[in-house]
Amino acid sequence: MLLDADDSQLVLVDYQIKLMPAMLDAAAVTANAVRLARLAALLSVPVVLTEQAPSKLGATVSDIQSALRDGKPAASVRTLAKMQFSAVEEGLGEWLRPPPKPVQGNARSLPKHLQKASAEADARSMVVLAGCEAHICLLQTALDLLEDEFEVWVVTDACSSRTERNRDAAFDRLAGAGAELVTTEMVAFEWLRSAEHPAFSAVQALVK
Repeated sequence: MLLDADDSQLVLVDYQIKLMPAMLDAAAVTANAVRLARLAALLSVPVVLTEQAPSKLGATVSDIQSALRDGKPAASVRTLAKMQFSAVEEGLGEWLRPPPKPVQGNARSLPKHLQKASAEADARSMVVLAGCEAHICLLQTALDLLEDEFEVWVVTDACSSRTERNRDAAFDRLAGAGAELVTTEMVAFEWLRSAEHPAFSAVQALVK
């Protein structure tokens, strides 16, 4: 199965000012998170940022915020502050899968496919997930999303922990649980699908 930009949402987990300096390969990981943010803006993929205990760990790093804000068009972004390690425990699932809209008008007069309230029109089932720390907040969020029947795609080169062993253990566990492990370039070119896409040149420039 390939990623579909029209069915995707991007969740960037805890790329925070006071956390990132402790992360393994922090500069490269942040650079890939910035690429993901710019891709989302270019391809109109909604974005959720999470921030763990922001009063202590600070806000999302400025490079990511700038990529989302200054994109053309700017990305659709929401920020979820949390204390639980899993963002799902703080309501992320409800953000990603909105509740059904009530049916308007006389239900009996509507065609059958409109008689049931449905969230399908607004829902995007593919969650592209990246962040820190891979073995704590990212892992717990991903496992909870899988349990809630989202399709979870973890962008490995945009994730980190303080140690390589913890990071790689998280990837092993996520793969075993059913998450798809991908890279930033995989996301980019699966979202595009074709060199004829209007954003191809801009995306190609991002990943070079």
